[in-house]
This record gives sequence, C-alpha cells and structure tokens, in this order.
Amino acid sequence: MTEHTSKQYDAELESLRTRVLQMGGLVENQIVSAIEGLGAADTQIFKDVIRREKEVNDIELEIDELCNHILARRQPAAVDLRSVIVAIKMIRDLERIGDEAEKVARMGMMIADAGKHFVPKVDLHRIASNAIAMLRKVLDSYARVNAVSAAEVVKADIEVDDEFKAILRQLITFMMEDPRTISRSIEILFIAKAIERIGDHSKNMSEHVVYMVKGRDVRHQGPEVVAQEASDN
Repeated sequence: MTEHTSKQYDAELESLRTRVLQMGGLVENQIVSAIEGLGAADTQIFKDVIRREKEVNDIELEIDELCNHILARRQPAAVDLRSVIVAIKMIRDLERIGDEAEKVARMGMMIADAGKHFVPKVDLHRIASNAIAMLRKVLDSYARVNAVSAAEVVKADIEVDDEFKAILRQLITFMMEDPRTISRSIEILFIAKAIERIGDHSKNMSEHVVYMVKGRDVRHQGPEVVAQEASDN
C-alpha cells in the first residue's frame, strides 16, 4: 500500500484491512463449524454458529463506520480510494456468507431433530471443502494484495457450480424413487445451495481484489479474461 506523510492515515488504512480480515476469519469459522455440525449432527454446534451471526453483523457496522470516516476525513484517491471501496464491497459479501452459514446451521438442526429416518446419503464434503478453500484463498489474496491468486478463485467457482448440479440430480433421483425422502432432500438441497452461494460470494470478492490491485473492473468476465487482467502490468 501507499505510504503517506500522515502516520495516522496509514494506521487507519491498515486498521481497515485488518478489520476486514478479522471479519473474514469470523465468517470462515462460522461455515467450517456449520459443516462440522452436519457431520456430527451436533445441535450445539449449530446453535453456536447461529449465535455468532450477531458478532459478524456488529463488525460489519464497525467497518462501515471506519470506511465512512476515511472517505469523509481523508478524501482518498487512486489506490487508497479503491481500497476503501473494495472493503465496503467485501464486507457485504462476507456478511452474506455469514447468512449462508447460518442457513446451513438451521437446516442442519432440522435434519438432526428429525433423526436419521429417510435422510438421503449425499456427500457434501467435496463441495463444502472447495467453497471453504475459495474463501480462504480470496482472504489470503486480499491480505497479500495478490491479484493473480485472487483470479484463480474465479475459475474455482466453476467446479463448485458443477458439484451443486450433481447434488441436485442426486436428490431428484432420491425423491423420485422414495417420496418419503422429500422433506430431508429439500433441506439438504438448501444446504448445498447455501454452500454454492458461498462460492459465488468468494468469487465476487476475488473480482474486488483484482480491481483493488489493478484498477480494472473484471466483473461479468470469464475466468480467462480475469486471469489475463490480473497478470497484466
């Protein structure tokens, strides 16, 4: 980042970056816990995930306030302005990832409360692992101001989308063959969709990082174009 004559200004920008990463860590912990809860059918884990949603919302408001302060008092330009804009956009996506983690937890509680009767055997481990890896990579890319690494997240989203479609086909088959699985299948479908949306939000954030570093808006572009823009000088 640019170094300024005002040490306080530099401290504010660094604080902003740190707070965004802290929020990212909270959200990552939420979704990891929610997925662990699914494997263990542990309602206490689900309750903890839901409880932490308020903490995520609170830090979002704090970061919003800090961004407003920097914009009003410092009137940033060039890369500093992009950094503030990207922070505002990233916390929106992070907050929504927190919402999706909460949704996974709520659906998980419904499945756990219903017992193991008529629960389709669908493996969510792969799609969850890939979505979490996307989130971790984009947060690392943001921390290291690395556009090339961020661009790789855009490509990874294709695999998560494909995995969701495969799960959807599996669930449709289960429901057609045994209507007693319909309720649990719908709950699992909501979980899979929430995980797929986490991938989408991570992809959005990766595009924001490319914009922050390169000053190029790569939204709505294919992964090849994003990779090219991220690597160009």
